Amino acid sequence: MNRETAMELLYTHIKNENLIKHCLASESIIQALAKKLRYDENLWGVTALLHDLDFEETAQDPQRHAWLTVEWLKNTDLPEEALHAILAHNRQHTGTEPETPLDFALSCCESLTGLIAATALVQPDKRVASVKPSSVKKRMKEKAFARNVDRSSILLCEKLGIDLLSFIQLGIDAMQEKEEQP
Repeated sequence: MNRETAMELLYTHIKNENLIKHCLASESIIQALAKKLRYDENLWGVTALLHDLDFEETAQDPQRHAWLTVEWLKNTDLPEEALHAILAHNRQHTGTEPETPLDFALSCCESLTGLIAATALVQPDKRVASVKPSSVKKRMKEKAFARNVDRSSILLCEKLGIDLLSFIQLGIDAMQEKEEQP
């Protein structure tokens, strides 16, 4: 599936601007990670764009989250690997454990977006450019800060051979680049 088709699906199923921003931020981080690790940037990016496609419909029923997205996407040209990653990003409710690099990448990247965004919001200028990796790492230890962010998912970066601070820096850089685009 190409990005244009994925964006059409994104805007068809998601109306909440913050959720769209989350999907775009997830795409930017996962593509930077795919590039670093030499994986398919398009496949990883499209998977990240679509991972929360059903969220507005399933927000009150987390057991259905990701399953509905996969149902919508199963007859597209998105490969099984991407569908598995989408299920694995909600492993607490789907029972689908991460197994592949894409599974681990989607889970850690989409979780990191929330922690970076929340850290940016407490900066005086509220910009990602002002966020330091050490600040994000420090905020990870504060359970009340961005309480909905799954810290254990962020730590899955280590399954990809990337230490936490390097991963946070990669995420900040990717989100900052997206923030600076017109």
